Amino acid sequence: MPHSTKPEAVVHEFILGGQKSGKSRRAEQRAIDWLASGSRPRRAVLIATAQAYDDEMQERIVRHQADRAERVPGMRTIEEPIELARAIVTQSTPETLVVVDCLTMWLTNLLMPMPSEDARPVTRTPAAHVAMLLVALRDAPGPVVLVGNEIGLGVIPMGRETRAFVDALGRLNQDVAAACGHVTLMAAGLPLSLKAPAA
Repeated sequence: MPHSTKPEAVVHEFILGGQKSGKSRRAEQRAIDWLASGSRPRRAVLIATAQAYDDEMQERIVRHQADRAERVPGMRTIEEPIELARAIVTQSTPETLVVVDCLTMWLTNLLMPMPSEDARPVTRTPAAHVAMLLVALRDAPGPVVLVGNEIGLGVIPMGRETRAFVDALGRLNQDVAAACGHVTLMAAGLPLSLKAPAA
């Protein structure tokens, strides 16, 4: 009787931390390791959520694209500022690692869309988008690495909208952390494992 092998469980990773803490570099390293391992050909896709609302942001995006292409030449980039769940569903396969960079910009696009002709419209509530994201992570056939900011460690911000955003991001981070088997906090380029897959 042939011996059946159970497929390896898909483990997602959530990488969060402050500005310039090493979050994106760690996600890129995950992609490098993924592309270099495995007995079958693999691919990596980055879903970028930022939108260029001004010249400085456009320059930043272009610089990040060039740096990323040099560090991880095998990773393809697609831009999706709003329909993140749909992008994950479209891109995820057992042989594909999906990197999302970043959840904080995505939530900003949903909650505080900039008045711009180039801005993508938000047609569903932020809560609906988050629910769809969690379903997409649950059903993804391949690993997903998500990058997000931890911004709730400082003083209480001024302004009702800002406080509401900080609260919403905290809830999003908790929901995504619960949906991922591996959660890593980055500080000064160093990783701290907050949650790891069971051995």
